[in-house]
Amino acid sequence: MMRRNNIVVFRFLFPLVSSFILIMLMLSSAYASDAKKGAALAQGLCAACHASDGNSVIPSNPILAGQHYSYLKNQLNYFQVKEGESKAKRENAVMLGIASGLSSDDIDNLSAYYSQQKIKPSYASNIELAKAGEVVYKAGDDNRGIPSCSSCHGPRGLGVPGQFPRISGQHATYTASTLKSYKNGSRANNNQMMEISSRLTEGQINALAEYLAGLE
Repeated sequence: MMRRNNIVVFRFLFPLVSSFILIMLMLSSAYASDAKKGAALAQGLCAACHASDGNSVIPSNPILAGQHYSYLKNQLNYFQVKEGESKAKRENAVMLGIASGLSSDDIDNLSAYYSQQKIKPSYASNIELAKAGEVVYKAGDDNRGIPSCSSCHGPRGLGVPGQFPRISGQHATYTASTLKSYKNGSRANNNQMMEISSRLTEGQINALAEYLAGLE
């Protein structure tokens, strides 16, 4: 009986401990990078579109401040055309030109810098639309096979370092554009998000984007 109880406890604790270790490794990597060098790069390369501290005031450009280090690092790598590939995993003409000139150290340093900045979140401007988005975010849509967004990104949209990005406080325009890109296949670097977004209606996309803009 004791052995069986130990096995049950182990099965319960192992995923929690594994996730904790992964998060600690991600955080240590971020702080091992040189955020000061990242700040200098941000001022010279990124400030025009994303602001010097990553709090973009342009609705079509994402807020990078406070985003997870690992997510930022992955996205910058996706914008590059890697050896043996004919195109980038995430296609964007502007970001291709910028990311192509970044070394792996540059990417590490930029990711560390932006992840350490405090987000100045966006806001919802249409409360009724945001309320509709809240329903989809928290409960999904069984009729369309859409799971709740909170099951991966958390109730406050903070995500999980190394697994899921922070999506709360993001510009509604950018979030809607991203979901539509997943839906039509023009952003093809995440199969899970492509599958889920393909089931969302345009109305649900706009509602989710509005809700997330005001979520903190």
